[in-house]
Formats: sequence, structure tokens, C-alpha cells
Amino acid sequence: MVTSEPRRSTLGMVLLALLMEAPMHPYRMQQMIKERGQDQLVNVAQRNSVYQALDRLVRDGLARPGGTSREAGRPERTIYEITEEGTAAMRRWLTGMLPAPAREFPEFPAALAFLPVLPPAEVRELLEKRMEALTEKAAAIRAQAPAGLPRLFLIEDEYRVAMLDAELKWLRGVVNDLTEGTLTWSAELIAETLERFPPST
Repeated sequence: MVTSEPRRSTLGMVLLALLMEAPMHPYRMQQMIKERGQDQLVNVAQRNSVYQALDRLVRDGLARPGGTSREAGRPERTIYEITEEGTAAMRRWLTGMLPAPAREFPEFPAALAFLPVLPPAEVRELLEKRMEALTEKAAAIRAQAPAGLPRLFLIEDEYRVAMLDAELKWLRGVVNDLTEGTLTWSAELIAETLERFPPST
């Protein structure tokens, strides 16, 4: 009997969602995650990550072994299925995640906090490269959607593209300000600012 709330993870949720569709073995789960482009949401570059997350779900009572299968020329594989508690936990996690912004610590905002370490011209070049990478990423997401697939099954991609487009719009403004010199800095400006706005003690 599980007495405490199992630790929530995005990969765990993806695996539970797959098991809600049908019982399956871990290798098939990994295949489906990649086929659906969900490897952009969770890191499954190493097959072991799926097995480890699945082991945790089993320990927490959210999934269980449900038999074995054997395909021609392949070793016997354990099939897993979701438990009633797994279905309930999936619902609790989802209803907790949708309304409340998570406390996340992405790298890019941290990098922005330290822009004065680099000269403005170098920052502009680096942000232009980021814009190119984000443009390619958004195009790749748009291109992977199968024609005719209902919006419901593309909603996470729609969100990701919207966030990329919003960041690109913001980056274009910053790069333009750096180019025109309306956003700039120097050692003198930094020293003067620190003198005018000393850290509170």
C-alpha cells in the first residue's frame, strides 16, 4: 500500500499516459515517445532512463508487470500495465500542473543575468545564433505534424512553437537595441550603477 504521494516526474507521466492507452514493454514505450516527438519533452536519449523511471513507477505502486511477450528473434520482454493508483496519480499530477506555474530553473534567464561579463557586440552575435537555432527548431516542430491529425494531439507542439515565437520576437527587439546602441554597457557604467544601487544588507 502506497502511503505517501509518489514523486512526480515528466517522464513518469509520459510512461503512465502510454500505459493508459495499452499495456506495453519498455522498448515499445521508448519507440512511441520518439515516434510522437515527445523526446522533445522528456530525455530518453539513453534507453536506461525509461527502465529507471518505470522501476520507480512500479515501486510506487503506479504500474505493475502484466506478463511477457516474445517476438521472433528477440528476447522475452516484460509487459507493464497501469494500476488504479497509477491512473489516480496521473489525474492528480495533471490537475496540479495545469493551473500552477512550476518553479523551474532554465539556463537562459540565468545567462541573461550575467550579460555584463561579455561585451555588447559579442552578446549580439551570440543572440543572433540563438535566433537561428530557435527558428530552425520551430520549423522542425511545425514540419513533423502529420496532416489531418486533430489539434488535441498537437497541443503540446502548438504551445512549444508559441513559446519559441514569443522568444524570437523578444530576441529580435534585444538584438535591434544592441545594434542601434540603445542597449549597451561598459565597465564605467557597471561601476557607476553599482555605486548608485548598492546591494542591500
